[in-house]
Amino acid sequence: MRNKPLNAVLMAFVVVLLGIVLMSTFFGPTGLTGGPKPKELSLKEFYTALDKSQVQDAAWQQTTISGKLKDGSKYFVRAGDAGDQAAPETLRRLQSSGADYKKEDPPAINGVLGFVGAIAFPLMLVAFLYFFFIRPAQMGGNQAMNFGRSKAKRVGENGTKVTFEDVAGIEEAKQELFEIVDFLRNTKKYAALGAKIPKGILLTGPPGVGKTYLARAIAGEANVPFFHISGSDFVEMFVGVGAARVRDLFETAKAHRPSLIFVDEIDAVGRQRGAGMGGGHDEREQTLNQLLVEMDGFDPNSGVILIAATNRPDVLDPALLRPGRFDRQIVVDAPDQNGRHMILKVHSKGKPLEPDVDLETLAKRTPGFTGADLANMLNEGALLAARRGHSKVSQDDLEEALDRNIAGPQRKSRIIDAKEREVIAYHEAGHAVVGELLEHADPVHKVTILPRGMSLGSTWHMPVQDKYLVSKQELTDDITALLAARVAEEIVYGEVWTGASNDLERVTRIARAMVCEYGMSERLGTLALGRRNGNPFMGRDYYEDRNYSEEIAKQIDEEVFAIVEACHLRAHGMLMENRHKLDAVVAALLERETLNRDEFLAVMDGRTLEPVVRVETPNRPSSGVSESSDNSGRPTVVPPRLEPA
Repeated sequence: MRNKPLNAVLMAFVVVLLGIVLMSTFFGPTGLTGGPKPKELSLKEFYTALDKSQVQDAAWQQTTISGKLKDGSKYFVRAGDAGDQAAPETLRRLQSSGADYKKEDPPAINGVLGFVGAIAFPLMLVAFLYFFFIRPAQMGGNQAMNFGRSKAKRVGENGTKVTFEDVAGIEEAKQELFEIVDFLRNTKKYAALGAKIPKGILLTGPPGVGKTYLARAIAGEANVPFFHISGSDFVEMFVGVGAARVRDLFETAKAHRPSLIFVDEIDAVGRQRGAGMGGGHDEREQTLNQLLVEMDGFDPNSGVILIAATNRPDVLDPALLRPGRFDRQIVVDAPDQNGRHMILKVHSKGKPLEPDVDLETLAKRTPGFTGADLANMLNEGALLAARRGHSKVSQDDLEEALDRNIAGPQRKSRIIDAKEREVIAYHEAGHAVVGELLEHADPVHKVTILPRGMSLGSTWHMPVQDKYLVSKQELTDDITALLAARVAEEIVYGEVWTGASNDLERVTRIARAMVCEYGMSERLGTLALGRRNGNPFMGRDYYEDRNYSEEIAKQIDEEVFAIVEACHLRAHGMLMENRHKLDAVVAALLERETLNRDEFLAVMDGRTLEPVVRVETPNRPSSGVSESSDNSGRPTVVPPRLEPA
């Protein structure tokens, strides 16, 4: 596309040459004057015409005699040059015939036409063959050759570099990879101890924990060539292309050794061979075989380190995971509370924060969040602050962004009448009151009856610290707090609603796990009942294989029911004993819609909260919740909230 002007000029030049050649070929020197095409006579016929006085005039120009006959027709004769041996006889006959005779010098244009006619056709032929045959063939050949070329990109020195200082929350993985960088920088130190650099490093972990980000940090730290490619870039519809690209990638890396190769999502090409129905995919298996040979085959590979990342290490081929290929497997897991705090500090750089922003509180509220989740939360908070017209990001903006990430945005357009709002308030208050009174439950952070996502209300808990082991008492407290919402509806109204469906699903799942997986049933003892099976290569989810009898299945159901029933009775007793606290929390929720922890504890202690009245402004849209009265006649006062512009 960039040679379009040049191609146009060349094409115009070819057309001009073609026109000149055609004029020279079909019209000749005598045809430039226009008119009918002259008749060619042989020398004998020309002599006969001279003897019969049929020639009116004649002009001798180089080797051609041309002119008119007396009948008006034009002629030309190839008589040879005027200096030839036959020229005197021809000249004598012309002079004796009485015809007007003259000798002309060749015009300049004839010389040009002769020169052009001599070289134009070969040039035109060469140009035609090049543009229509040779060049397309070369382009096709290059494309065919490039088809097997690796698509790996080399990380250049330009652009923003990511270093290990920009990586937080995964210190162990960072230390393991820093050792590789240090080995490349100080090879003699390790060689003196007989240490060999690992040939391959596999980064595993859930999505969003920072595996690719770690690879970018290695590229920024290492002073060696760094090539990166995706696993799917090896696979094509043509058999053999993937293997060719693997060979080309390692040949390029070996030419720049020592060097690093990073393959993202290696499970696209490294899946177990021969798995699934009907065998494996030939192209993918050939690509994997070539990768295995390049990493540790007959020809030892030295000076090239392969770093790969995947979310599915369970589907990789065992030959790929053995020492000598991937010598080191690094698990990059979700960060703990301290790691989340460090990640929030890293991603908050460049964002103006209010002085009251408490990143540690946000880190406590986000167990299980990955680095990508935390970065997204901070970005959502900045977007929300801009939407609200703030000059800095506040704690409320980040809290709202966190709630949006977990449960979805507020559904302010949903209109809920007073009776349903009261039912939702008792439901959430049941969760909050019992959850706060239980010894092993997480403290309540916030309670709201504002619809968000698919929920009509929410009760948020903030863990004191990350938990890796859970006791039986903690599980029973969780079941009790989940059932407390349904129990509150039963106590107040004598009937139940459908809002507890998700609570009951979680209750059943926890209770069944206590019996079947954790051995927490006194009746069935310490047994793991049921096996988790599945075949990821068949495209099936994991399912439970029953390895117990029908009698044991009946006992499992009875034990699950007994656990849930005991927790139900416990929640009922706690709410009946603290009915005044339940009603106080409901009244505060109907008035304010949302209670933070300080306000919730104040209501639980019987303290009175200052009333908050919303001040309507012409530029503020409605919240979507109608201001009405509950059954006691108390007006519902909606607190002031900053609405999106």
